Amino acid sequence: MPEAETTSLRTLVVGLDGVCSSVLDPLIDDGLLPNLESIHATGAVAPLESQLPPWTPSAWPSMYTGKNPGKHGVYDFLQFDGYEWDVVNRSTVKARAIWELLSMQGYESIVVNVPVTHPPRASNATVVPGYMAPEAPDCHPPGTWDELIDELGSYQLYADVRYSEASKAERLNSYNKLTRMRGEAFRYLLADREPEFGFIQFQQTDTVYHEYPDDEEVIRSVYRTVDDEIGMILEACDPELLLVVSDHGLGPMDREFRVNEFLRDRGVLEATAGDGGMPSWSTLAETQLQNGDKTASKSRSKAERAIELAASVGLTSQRLAAVVQRLGLEEQVLNIVPSDVIRAGSERVDFEDSHAYMRSRTEMGIRLNVEGREPDGVVSQAEYDSVRSELIEMIQSVRTPSGELCFEQVLPREAVFDGPYVADAPDIVIVPASFDQYLSASLRGDWFDVPSESWEHKRNGIIMAAGSDVDPEADTAGHLFDIAPTILAAFDLPVDREMDGDPLAIVSPTGRRQYPPFEPDNSVPTDDGAVEQRLADLGYLE
Repeated sequence: MPEAETTSLRTLVVGLDGVCSSVLDPLIDDGLLPNLESIHATGAVAPLESQLPPWTPSAWPSMYTGKNPGKHGVYDFLQFDGYEWDVVNRSTVKARAIWELLSMQGYESIVVNVPVTHPPRASNATVVPGYMAPEAPDCHPPGTWDELIDELGSYQLYADVRYSEASKAERLNSYNKLTRMRGEAFRYLLADREPEFGFIQFQQTDTVYHEYPDDEEVIRSVYRTVDDEIGMILEACDPELLLVVSDHGLGPMDREFRVNEFLRDRGVLEATAGDGGMPSWSTLAETQLQNGDKTASKSRSKAERAIELAASVGLTSQRLAAVVQRLGLEEQVLNIVPSDVIRAGSERVDFEDSHAYMRSRTEMGIRLNVEGREPDGVVSQAEYDSVRSELIEMIQSVRTPSGELCFEQVLPREAVFDGPYVADAPDIVIVPASFDQYLSASLRGDWFDVPSESWEHKRNGIIMAAGSDVDPEADTAGHLFDIAPTILAAFDLPVDREMDGDPLAIVSPTGRRQYPPFEPDNSVPTDDGAVEQRLADLGYLE
């Protein structure tokens, strides 16, 4: 490998979203990834256990803070206030990121494309936010986004064309274009700033499996591009410690389990349809495309054309009922969409009248509608424990159509999380057996069916560690929470006493200390339809 252009970097973290050994090993064995193969052959490699839930918006904050969601406050793509919700962002994460801790000790960092980092907090770090930020997000320091465009010619977070509207060639080109942008931006900032710590994340390793899980050509192309960028980054720097880490794994799903259908059949969930329970915009768009005549739209009312436009934008069902009611379009929707589609697509959970429900499938939990906590709670504080215990017992007994237990764990939230924000967690955490069941919050009739997504997240990711002081035989098996403590120890800094992880065996222990209390910034709403639609496109929002 050529001599590095800069040697200031002490520790480099390369984040690969959704990568695990079952995904990576076949590509390495086929000789497609020479740079990752070299790291794999000369470094220490092991599974990296993810957290519950093992999804991007909560897992990456857990990795970069070293704390469980009960301490940083993010459990899902969404945060809830009563029955209202918004997409999480950095202001929702109520704990310091590792680069902010390093900044307190005078170290400079480069952070590119790490999810849930917008809006960035002030620190001695250059932060270019990644997934879940809006396009052209605020960076730190201000002006960094424009600087990247001036220096690189272009830079963007997301593809120009949505998956549903693009050909495979167009989508593949966008994957590789975005991946190359990450590497180019990181190398430019690395040379310009000469930091001691670097963190770059590649999101497309996960996205490609959500959109083209069975297309070997597309998958291989994306991973080759990621490998090329890693190789060029390592040519540009010579870190003392290199960590290649993922936030979770990926794998095929056996079946879908519709939690809210089960709860409805057990009499604890109420549904509503027609007025107040409207089909998703994606259902409207598909129906109009299949049954409508494009020329007929010229004679439609303004309200009908407004609905059609909203459908093309792709507003998710999470927002649908409130928007339809606010615009007074219930009758027009019912006139446009056939009655069978209304029945199949319009039912939604009646949160106010239900005792329990799955609010968001990716938080892997069930929430109780508690009196005094939710605006129209129906479960009294006095009966909370008994109702929750009965639900836990009920769910534990669920078996798949082939007779196996559907869930390996059904737990009260305090058995999974600890910290000042446990009250923000779902009341019951449900863990699918071997993560082979695709959890859905939708109401579609049966409990079980073929999975809506053929591939989904698994519990174990991967860690590869390399460096002159790294013993390839070292046991690096660890947990997501161990990454931030390991980075601190690599800088000979004590681990934050509040962190839930420990330094991995590849670094020397440095003890623990109490860092100053974290002072969160004021919460900033996301409230961005484009962000929400990207989550819906990948199946994260239903």
